Amino acid sequence: MTCEAMAKENPTSVQSSESSDSRPLDGAPQGDDSRYDRALRPKTFDDYVGQEKHKDNLRVFVEAAKRRGEPLDHLLLCGPPGLGKTTLAQILAHEMGVQLHMTNGPVVEHKGALAGLLTKLEERDILFVDEIHRLNPVVEESLYPAMEDFRIDIMTGEGAFASAIQIDLKPFTLVGATTRTGLLTAPLFSRFGHVVRLDFYPVHELARIVERSASLLGVECDQPACEEIAKRSRGTPRIANRLLRRVRDFAEVLGSGKIDFAAVKLAAERLEIDDVGFDDMDRRLLKVIIDDYDGGPVGVETLAAAIGEPRDTIEDVYEPYLLQQGFIGRTPRGRVATKKAYLHLGKKPPSRMPEPLQALLPLEDPSDDE
Repeated sequence: MTCEAMAKENPTSVQSSESSDSRPLDGAPQGDDSRYDRALRPKTFDDYVGQEKHKDNLRVFVEAAKRRGEPLDHLLLCGPPGLGKTTLAQILAHEMGVQLHMTNGPVVEHKGALAGLLTKLEERDILFVDEIHRLNPVVEESLYPAMEDFRIDIMTGEGAFASAIQIDLKPFTLVGATTRTGLLTAPLFSRFGHVVRLDFYPVHELARIVERSASLLGVECDQPACEEIAKRSRGTPRIANRLLRRVRDFAEVLGSGKIDFAAVKLAAERLEIDDVGFDDMDRRLLKVIIDDYDGGPVGVETLAAAIGEPRDTIEDVYEPYLLQQGFIGRTPRGRVATKKAYLHLGKKPPSRMPEPLQALLPLEDPSDDE
């Protein structure tokens, strides 16, 4: 299977990476991630670790399509950066035995570019569009008949000499990927036959990914070290692989070259990554909410000004994991820190937490009995 290289880098990913100062815990690709992603990326469903329910369903869809000799139904892959959306698209093409053509939403700037992509697709090929929610509205509307009827209308000439040419396309599969499902228009969303919402990975699955990656990199990494890296990887395979490479550097320069528990602890201390996968910026955000605004609620714009980061970076980079792990909550009036956040920072929770969170929190905590 051959893959068509992306024409440009994802502007959203670049912006996030720059604004977060190339954080080791940023799920967006940065630095040499792309090179290692290609080397470590699984090629088949058997090699793909995690997301079992989605993987089992996709196996069925692939097998059914192959038996009928038809293309897969159009698929939408959703989730935070680094969870394996591009990997799944490549696996689908490999399992279907077809070519994968890759592009990025902002790159397809006009209908002519879209027509160029679609007309060179062979039957049952897969077109992967990353950040599909950022498609130009005119391009998106041109995509509707291509998805439904496998045709595209092109206007030629101008004014009184303008005419429409209808171009028939070979049946293909569109696989869209997005980190912002809410920004997809309803007409586009409704045209996908199946939506796959990828979840953060549990520690035991991330440990298997780290073990596999270490083997492919030719690095000796024992099981406790794999689990410790997994604990600090925020449920994201790309971050786990990046931390593995950082730990490898420390192990080779300051240790024996073998990645063990001590090497992981040393690297984590030097990178200021704690045992739940928080770095200095995560702790700073929690401290601003707790210390400066009495636990909240505090508006996201105020938070952005307080920590010196754009609002989009807070919402797209920092918040998803903090929300998913229950360290902060969203209310109509702003962000609030949970009891879990107080305990993690070694602070005593107030006797009365914000009302929107009371029903979600335990009444007692063993650490309160000291």
